[in-house]
Amino acid sequence: MLPTNGKAVMSKKVMVVDDSGPIRKFVMFALRAQGYAVFTALDGQDALEQLARTQVDLIITDLTMPKLDGIGLIKALRQIAEYAEVPIIVLSALQDECYITEGLSSGADAYLTKPFDSRRIQYEVSKFLN
Repeated sequence: MLPTNGKAVMSKKVMVVDDSGPIRKFVMFALRAQGYAVFTALDGQDALEQLARTQVDLIITDLTMPKLDGIGLIKALRQIAEYAEVPIIVLSALQDECYITEGLSSGADAYLTKPFDSRRIQYEVSKFLN
């Protein structure tokens, strides 16, 4: 970490994958406030295209998205050597046990439900990156 204007700057990169613009912005601001570099993607397909060019340290994904949903994204990432061990956090409005089980059994490391607050997402990310 390098000090910049009295704040610590972390080099950890996080990608937020969600088709909701307000959710992407909320999570991005919460994580940037903690010093993370944050990238965003509109859906799983967009994320895979971006991740082919940019390596990240953690991925936060919604489950219900067009083109490629969160489960498809998680499964695809776990087949790519560079992302086989990268922490993945599901952030979804789907709260039924079957969705949580499917997300975790597909390869996600944590499952958070919406609504959520910024402290919760900051805490969950810090468990994996600090």
